[in-house]
Amino acid sequence: MSETYEEQEAQGMRTPTCLLGGAGITDRVAHGHDVDRFVEIGSLTKVLTGTVLARLAAEGAVGFDTPLEDCLDEVPCGTGITLRHLAEHTSGLPRLPAGPPGPPDDPYLPFTEAALRESLRGLDRLTAGRVGEREYSNLGYAVLGSALTAVTGRSYQELVDRHVLAPLGLEAGAVTAGPPEGRRLVPRDPFGRPRPLWTLTGPVLPAGGLWSTCRTLAYVLVALLVERRLGEPAPSWQRGPSIRWHDGATRGSSVLAAAYDDGRWILLHRLGGLARTERLATRVLAATGRA
Repeated sequence: MSETYEEQEAQGMRTPTCLLGGAGITDRVAHGHDVDRFVEIGSLTKVLTGTVLARLAAEGAVGFDTPLEDCLDEVPCGTGITLRHLAEHTSGLPRLPAGPPGPPDDPYLPFTEAALRESLRGLDRLTAGRVGEREYSNLGYAVLGSALTAVTGRSYQELVDRHVLAPLGLEAGAVTAGPPEGRRLVPRDPFGRPRPLWTLTGPVLPAGGLWSTCRTLAYVLVALLVERRLGEPAPSWQRGPSIRWHDGATRGSSVLAAAYDDGRWILLHRLGGLARTERLATRVLAATGRA
């Protein structure tokens, strides 16, 4: 935990890395990373989903406290779950979808639209805890995304484009589930071949399936957390003393985004595991005197 960024580099940990930040953080792009190529952002997708909810609530299309059964016909009455519960991970739903597990190299493959509908019909029995208790849930965000698309009649991509990207002056598809193949940056094996990716384009998309360039992602981070251009940050962000943050990881990528209340911020993306990404981000923040 004591190594600096430079010491870690000297030890040969040469994972493609993109580090962007403000107020005392030096930008670094190393070992083949590229700020203008699309990378998987994993669970940082949840921030976009939560922002869509916040924007729809501000418009009056739904409310944070709208019961889930008012949005999705399949959901039994009386679950007590609201859209706020889903956004804050307090719905009581388990972390992962129910049903047969997927293969180790693609755990979300069986989570199809049909599987989601089956889960919704049994939602009153599909709990890992009581409503109001915190249980981080990818399933909960899949359900939230489904609720928002059902209420609006728009696809998830359309909601992100309309309620997040457009108000921030970004083009539709600047954050997307389907970037052009030629603009993707993906992990590779020792022979230079692309490694297989998880299937995140189905109903789990609102929980972790978006891609973005680091340049765009940094712009969104600053706009949402530092400049507060869309108002109070969505409840999707994790909170600590004077800081909001969220991380994300897929099979081959990891990311951490954070901003302090005083305006300092960091975005770190690596083609590698989340644990090292979090440790490196902590070290960089410590060097600014704010970790």
